[in-house]
Amino acid sequence: MIVVFAILFLFGILLIYVIVSWPKLPPETDAMIDEAIKSELPELIVGETGFALSDRLNIWYESILPDETPRGTVLLIMSNGADALIWPPTFVQAFVAAGYHLIRYDHRSTGMSDWVKDWDRKNPYSVVDMAGDAMAVLDVNEIQKAHLVGLSLGGMIAQEMAINHPHRVASLTLMMTSGNIGDPDIPSLSSRYFLESAVKGIPLLKYRLMGGEKNLIKERIARQIVAFGCDGLDIKELAEVVLYDLRKRRGINLRGAFQHLTAVTVSGSRYDRLSTLNVPTLVVHGTADQVIPVAHGRKLVEIIAGAEGWWLEGVGHNLPVQDMKALIAKIIAHIEHK
Repeated sequence: MIVVFAILFLFGILLIYVIVSWPKLPPETDAMIDEAIKSELPELIVGETGFALSDRLNIWYESILPDETPRGTVLLIMSNGADALIWPPTFVQAFVAAGYHLIRYDHRSTGMSDWVKDWDRKNPYSVVDMAGDAMAVLDVNEIQKAHLVGLSLGGMIAQEMAINHPHRVASLTLMMTSGNIGDPDIPSLSSRYFLESAVKGIPLLKYRLMGGEKNLIKERIARQIVAFGCDGLDIKELAEVVLYDLRKRRGINLRGAFQHLTAVTVSGSRYDRLSTLNVPTLVVHGTADQVIPVAHGRKLVEIIAGAEGWWLEGVGHNLPVQDMKALIAKIIAHIEHK
């Protein structure tokens, strides 16, 4: 009886904590969300869409052509558990405006791509398998060579593509990523950070419990603030992306995020193979990244011949960043001067 009472007491404390611990949202949040909900939702997918077949999975992609003859093709490769829509629309359109053919796609187990339901933790797919998905997207679009821009897990996938198919890669932009997430010489993400993030995330359950579009948008905004702060946060743009995902797509697959994390952990080191690369490479990393510490980015610059490092002071493991214009300009300059 005492044990039951203790459990109920702790549950009550947790419930109170969830209800009263409101992450502080910017004062304009409600007005901007209301405007997004009432307004006509912008069409966030403006290119030609289709599916590439990879490992018996249908991989959804979007292909956006510029008005003039393309100067080349840019393939955007997203992070763990994230689909193509997580790329900020302004980031996507910047490459098209610069004259590039832009392709983005949903990882397996995200978005409109097939979700892996028979996944086996004893025999999981790897980053190499996910690189095969990206290659299939290039193949179905008949792209012989592309500039790869990868974020976090996406950067690891881009590395595997460059290692195994160097003739298909015009340049590499590796953002907030690693060549060996288990490198024993680099401080890894601490269990304390995981615990603190989990505790901070508990109050966000209230948005999920209350439900409705507005609360689900607030949940996404609050999660970004808890994890990364307000730098680069565009509330209206984020609200539109969440609404589009809720109304026209399939939302977030948390199982997919776990599968992707497992793919990273079983894939091991790429250091030896990266040292043989001869691909123009730009490494972008935030100095305040607590998920993949900046030392991982610096190690990539040391290993990859001719690689350039560009360090974002005070920036964590997130996109967008505060100065998106500078980031976009840096990447486009790298692509143009490959």
